[in-house]
Amino acid sequence: MNDHERRALLGALADTCLEIFPAGGIEKRLDSLTRGASVAVTCSERHGIDATLELTERLVRDGFRVVPHLSARQVEDETHLEAVLDRLQELEVHSLFVPGGDISPPIGSFSSALELLQAMALMDHGITSVGIAAHPEGHPIIGTEELLEHLSAKQRYASYMVTQMCFDPVAIADWLTDVRARGIRLPARIGVPGVIERKRLVTTALRIGVGQSVGFLRKQKGLAGRLLAAPEYRPDDLLAGLAPLFADPATGVSGLHFYTLNQIGGSESWRTSYVQQLQAELPRTAG
Repeated sequence: MNDHERRALLGALADTCLEIFPAGGIEKRLDSLTRGASVAVTCSERHGIDATLELTERLVRDGFRVVPHLSARQVEDETHLEAVLDRLQELEVHSLFVPGGDISPPIGSFSSALELLQAMALMDHGITSVGIAAHPEGHPIIGTEELLEHLSAKQRYASYMVTQMCFDPVAIADWLTDVRARGIRLPARIGVPGVIERKRLVTTALRIGVGQSVGFLRKQKGLAGRLLAAPEYRPDDLLAGLAPLFADPATGVSGLHFYTLNQIGGSESWRTSYVQQLQAELPRTAG
């Protein structure tokens, strides 16, 4: 990295969102974060929308900036959607992330994020920032062209996009070049793993269809390739590879999204140390 890239990466590390999922004792794991930190709460088939909303309410009360997920395939109908949006408005939550979700068949009348976003556009609500999912390495059950068509259609309803977990900075850069050429201008928050126990990370990556970049890591002889040998993964090398994207305004990269798999303390401790390392590597200014 050159100094310009280091400064850009420092800016990205200061603009982060940590993704967590509802689980017992999760609030205690957030003790390492400063109040006001941005936290995304997932909405999974296992835990459901109510668990997401309940954790969102507790975290708002604790002083965090919360971005709840609302999986389209778990919303029953427009009445249910209105009830969810009303509850978020009562909590003064103004940000929402809308994935399609993997549950099959859908619980209700929405089969995609696009359908839910279109319904939201006809409702009164307090949501001012909407995030949508993007997939640099594709999706396990949706074709690449269909993904890009949906991404293009969703951008009129969204504020930004978050990339799915990927370990290959070249794949992310190539994907960004492609989507920008297709006229997709949404700011992109780059999704990267936090500091996570190796076996758990690899299992999750393969389940969500990140096999291509896991294969990329297997071929590496440098530090990144140690994912498959070290007891835990650390994203230092991935972020160094992504630094040119943050330094280039044309990419439209706006920040970082950390997939923590609820291993928050290690991820936050690493982030603090990595920031200090980057700062130490910059030249000192006179005076």
